[in-house]
Amino acid sequence: MGGHAVRWTAEQVMALAPDDASRRAGSKLSAPGPWSEAGTGIGAVWGLCKGSGKKPYQTVVDLDGGQGPGYKCSCPSRKFPCKHAVGLLLLWAGGDAAVAEEDKAPEWADGWLSGRRERATRATSRASGGAGAEEAGGGDGAPSEQQRAAARQRAERRHARIAAGAEELEQRLADLLRGGLAGAGQAGYATWDEMAARMVDAQAPGLASRIRELGAIPASGEGWPGRLLAECALLHLLDQGFLRLDTLPEPLAATVRGRVGLTVDAAELLADEKARVRDEWLVLAQRDSEEGRLTARRIWLYGRASGRHALLLSFGAAGRAPELALPVGTSLDADLAFYPGARPLRAALGERHGPPAPGFVPEGGAVPDALAAYASGLAADPWLDGWPAVLRDVVPVPPAGADGSPVSRTAGWTLAAADEDVALPLAPGTSDTALWKLAAISGGGPVTVFGEHGHRGFAPHTTWSDGRAVPL
Repeated sequence: MGGHAVRWTAEQVMALAPDDASRRAGSKLSAPGPWSEAGTGIGAVWGLCKGSGKKPYQTVVDLDGGQGPGYKCSCPSRKFPCKHAVGLLLLWAGGDAAVAEEDKAPEWADGWLSGRRERATRATSRASGGAGAEEAGGGDGAPSEQQRAAARQRAERRHARIAAGAEELEQRLADLLRGGLAGAGQAGYATWDEMAARMVDAQAPGLASRIRELGAIPASGEGWPGRLLAECALLHLLDQGFLRLDTLPEPLAATVRGRVGLTVDAAELLADEKARVRDEWLVLAQRDSEEGRLTARRIWLYGRASGRHALLLSFGAAGRAPELALPVGTSLDADLAFYPGARPLRAALGERHGPPAPGFVPEGGAVPDALAAYASGLAADPWLDGWPAVLRDVVPVPPAGADGSPVSRTAGWTLAAADEDVALPLAPGTSDTALWKLAAISGGGPVTVFGEHGHRGFAPHTTWSDGRAVPL
C-alpha cells in the first residue's frame, strides 16, 4: 500500500500499548534523542533506536497492511508493541521532524513489510474463495466429497465429546447443590480448576471459561451464595441447551454452540459475499483481559451507515499481546462478517478498502435506549453480560457527599441524562482513573460516552472531547 497514513494521536498510540509499563517506557523514548534514520511512508513508520548494546534496535510499524497494525523490533521484548514501537509511534504522532517523509522504506524494514503484506493478501484471497480454496479442494475451488465427509466426522466426534462433558457437568452441579453452597466457599479454586480442565478435555472451552469464573465468586464478598447460585443456574441452562440443540430455533442454537465454544471459521464466514457488511467502522474501544494463559483482546466497532455494533475478538498466547490492534477513534472502510446467533455481535474482519482514517463522533442514544437494547439482547441470549451502547448528553455524577476518600470515590457513581430524570449506575470495578478522567472531561456538562451496559451497571470505555476519542 502506498501513500502517507493519517497521523495518529498520542491517545490512540497509548491505547495500543500492552500495559502501563510499556506506556511509561514508550513515553521516555518519544523524543528524537535515541532515534536515527526514522521515517514514514508507504503506510509504515520505522527507525533505529539506541539501546544498551552496540547495535541500535531496528523498529518498524506497519500501520495497516490489510490486517491491522503490526510491529517488528530487533529487541528481545515479547510484548507487542514493545516500548520502542510505542516510542516511535509517539514521536511520529507528535509530528516531529525527526520522522521524515520517505517514498520507500530501508531494506531492513522493507523485507518484513513486504512479507507481512503478502501474507495478508493470501489470507484475503482464501477468505474470498480464491486460489487458496482451489488448492484445498478440487479444481473448481470447492472442497471434495471426501473432505466434506471427513469434516462431518470430526464435527460429530467433537459434538459427542462436548455432550459427554455437559452430562458430567450436570452431575457435578447436582452434587454441588446437594452438598450445599457453603461447601463451595471452603473448597478453594482447586475443585473448579479440575472441573474446568475436564471441560477443556471435552473440547468445550466456553464451559471451561464459565466454570473458572465460578471459582472466584465465593471470595467476592457479601451475598456470594446468591451470585453463585445464579451463575450455576445459567451454566445449567447452557448445558441443557446444548444437550437439546435439535429442539432449539436455529438462531438460539447458534448462540448455544458459540457459548459452548463451537465457533464458525472466520474464512468460511467471509467467503459468503452476501454475509459481508461493508461500512465505515468507527473504532469505539479496545480492552485486553487475561483468560487463563491467553490474553483476550476485544475491539468494539460502530458502522456509520448500518448503525450496527460489532465486536472483534482476538487472542495472544504465552504472554504475547494479540496482533490485531486498531487505534481508538479512527475509522476504517472494511468488510465484516457476523458470527451466527440470536443477537449477532461478534464479527470477523475481512478486506479493508483503505488505511485507517480520522473517525467521527457517534450520534449515540438516550439512557432508555441503552436499557431497551440490553433487555432485547438478554431476551435473545440469556448468557449476555452486557451490550454496547453510546450514550449522548450524559453527565457523570459522583455519590452525594463524596469527600475524596478511597471508599467514596469508587462507589455510587452514575451517568445521569442531562435532559431527563433518569440515570445509569456505573459498574463496580470501574477504575478511579476512568472515573475522574470522565469527570474532568465533562466538567459538569453533558458528554458522549461509549461502554457496555449490563446487569452490574454501565462500564464506560471511551468518551469524546472536542471531537477526539479519549479511552478511559
